[in-house]
Amino acid sequence: MRDAHPSPVVRLRDVSKAYPGGASVLRGLHLELTAGEYVAVIGESGVGKSTLLNLVAGLDAPDAGEVEVCGAPMARLGDDQATLLRRRHIGFVFQAFHVLPHLTVLQNVALPLALNGLSADHAVVMLAAVGLAAKGQRKPRELSGGELQRVAIARALVHRPALLLADEPTGNLDPATASSVLALLRRQVAATGAAAILVTHSALAAASADRVLRLTSDGLVPA
Repeated sequence: MRDAHPSPVVRLRDVSKAYPGGASVLRGLHLELTAGEYVAVIGESGVGKSTLLNLVAGLDAPDAGEVEVCGAPMARLGDDQATLLRRRHIGFVFQAFHVLPHLTVLQNVALPLALNGLSADHAVVMLAAVGLAAKGQRKPRELSGGELQRVAIARALVHRPALLLADEPTGNLDPATASSVLALLRRQVAATGAAAILVTHSALAAASADRVLRLTSDGLVPA
């Protein structure tokens, strides 16, 4: 029987963060995200959207409050433990793709599997899922921007992470390609059952999520 109250994949309790020098960027944030939830976070430039992702990923630490991912309090993890948690349980999609140019498309997608000691077989399945089955042996320089973002999505989800973090993933794409990539991202998040946080300036991108929150100086509020 399915748990009627599943444990959150992400839980932020009263999280605050200030830049060096004292300027407050995040204040009193609360957020809970369970498996399968897809949330978009919008807000003005400089309000702290990327900082929020860095805190969730354990790449930065809050000044106050607590961040938990998959039940683990991030502030209590050592560097090696945090790295292992990210490697096993988090997938990342970035605006600039961050596809490794010296690897083939298939090798890029298979990288999280190799890092986790898993068989590379599922990389072929994921390439097919994003419509790139015929381009596995190509190098990234041979692909379009939209295709590179598809590679990035396949790589982020190939190891079936509990959490997907997407930072402006369509910022470098034209509107038609962006719409196609967003639909693909939504389908693949649903297929893997990952919780997902998308941060974006784009109303089009935000509309692809199940829930939209606005990041303000007073915290996260429904958009």
